Amino acid sequence: MSDLSRRGLLALGLVGGAAGLAACGSSKGGSGTSGSGDTGSGKVNVLYAGSLVTLMEKQLGPAYEKATGYGFQGFSAGSTALAAQIKGKVRKADVFISASPDADAELMGSKNGDWVQWYVTYATSPLVLGYNGKSKFADKIKAGPWYDVIALPGFRIGSTDPKADPKGKLAHKALLAAGKDHPKLLDIAKNEKTIFPEETLVADLQSGQLDAGFFYSSEAKLAGIPTVQLAGQHLEATYTATVVKGAPNRAGAESFIAHLLGAEGRKVMQRDGFELVNPPKVTGTGVPDAVRKALPGT
Repeated sequence: MSDLSRRGLLALGLVGGAAGLAACGSSKGGSGTSGSGDTGSGKVNVLYAGSLVTLMEKQLGPAYEKATGYGFQGFSAGSTALAAQIKGKVRKADVFISASPDADAELMGSKNGDWVQWYVTYATSPLVLGYNGKSKFADKIKAGPWYDVIALPGFRIGSTDPKADPKGKLAHKALLAAGKDHPKLLDIAKNEKTIFPEETLVADLQSGQLDAGFFYSSEAKLAGIPTVQLAGQHLEATYTATVVKGAPNRAGAESFIAHLLGAEGRKVMQRDGFELVNPPKVTGTGVPDAVRKALPGT
């Protein structure tokens, strides 16, 4: 074979190799969002409030994977604790979903590392007292009032850590407020034995370890837990979503939030008992186009 022929074959090989590499590169990390007809790949790492386990793992997560081609990787804990883990670089996240804007505020601004530049408030859910229907106190809980029943001898009440979780903070606030007229509740508020991890509180109640616990109405509905209102008080979760600075899969992160805020995500949340914020409220600046386009009315 002549030198000219060899050079021609080599050139063809280089061109073909470059084309192959380009094709491989274009197949990774698509930037599509659900409902757009585009697809993506790779895992989207979502850190979310522990009260959203059922919603995320059994409903939104699987639906998102099916609609977009991205993978869903969720991790749940108290929102305040998750914010601390992001700030401390303990966990790397694409998306942060909180049950309180206070957790987002802990990640905003230069003094907090600018981990979050914006967030969307999209739903709320009231704090209620959920109880085990097989508890010996069940009839008394239904008859109420709640602040008298939970103070009865032998009553086992559960909450989450107010230092790590907005729900625990709200429960603590409810106990202190009611404790002004019912001092026994102040003892409950100070009792660390009533504190349980948010992501296991539902199971602790259903297994019979607790007679009642403080929950958000939406998570109680999803778990089939009967509830009573906290008479005289109105405390609620305020759910937010944002993309975290340095997200390894930024396109996927934007896609997931667009799915959450889109028609299908909102339909699921409304069915599950969440009270939707209409329209969702944007705090901060720099909301990506993919997310902004998913906001109702845009």
